[in-house]
Amino acid sequence: MTILISTLFMLSFAGITYVVLSSFIAGAEVYAKTYSQETANEFENIFLFIPPKRISDIGWALSVATFLILFLLAGNFHSSTGFLAGLLIASTSAYGAFHAPKYLLNILKRKRLETFNQQLVETLANMSNALKAGFSIMQAFETVVKEGQRPIAQEFDVFLKQTRVGVSFSDAIENLGQRVKSDDLYLVIAAIETARKTGGNLTEILENISHTIRERMRIQMRIKTLTAQGRLQGIVAACMPAVMGAILMALKPEIMLPFLHSPVGVLIIGVVVLLIITGWLVIKKIIDIDV
Repeated sequence: MTILISTLFMLSFAGITYVVLSSFIAGAEVYAKTYSQETANEFENIFLFIPPKRISDIGWALSVATFLILFLLAGNFHSSTGFLAGLLIASTSAYGAFHAPKYLLNILKRKRLETFNQQLVETLANMSNALKAGFSIMQAFETVVKEGQRPIAQEFDVFLKQTRVGVSFSDAIENLGQRVKSDDLYLVIAAIETARKTGGNLTEILENISHTIRERMRIQMRIKTLTAQGRLQGIVAACMPAVMGAILMALKPEIMLPFLHSPVGVLIIGVVVLLIITGWLVIKKIIDIDV
């Protein structure tokens, strides 16, 4: 009778485990597919065409590699506490590693937006000169495309192609603003639309906007220079615990491994990470001055 009960219990446990794992795997596949498709679409917006499956494969590869490395370093099969601590650290890090393509995308988008805004200043001056020479607004856009400076030439080229296939000027230029998401470009779009509807002097408006953007960028660079020390302090303060931990792990692993495998050690690491994040957000809030 005892054997029968034990057998039924094992079968029930195995069945529940199978159902839970199947549901988890199915959910992970759906999430990975949705995430990779959305990320691929955002990469296309910056003219980087990467298949969604490739993004998913990269994410899974980084996630598995991160999980195995950190679990072997922080985990301990000799105690349940060490095993759970290693599993928690490795799982959390693996989740972050899976989204590495998204983090890379955000960095590329930020760099691309900075380049676009820098090119926009000279582009407005060139468009103003083209309008003075008798060109239409569409011909002024075409001169920017012909110069071929990326990324502004790419975005303006998409704008021109949309107008050629039947999209209205207002809708096409609105789509341009939504793709780039630049405050400076929104200002230009609003000025162009206002000038088209009211018949204002678009040449003078573009020159004034170019001057305004140039001055704002000069002030931003000045602020960035003055806050460089604060940003450096934030980076050093955030990286110091991790660097010291890695050095101690390399020099004295017999001291660090028991610390990592103990509940108190895991709790202290969690508190340190929380404090680092809080300190970094406070420093970022102080030095982040909107112009």
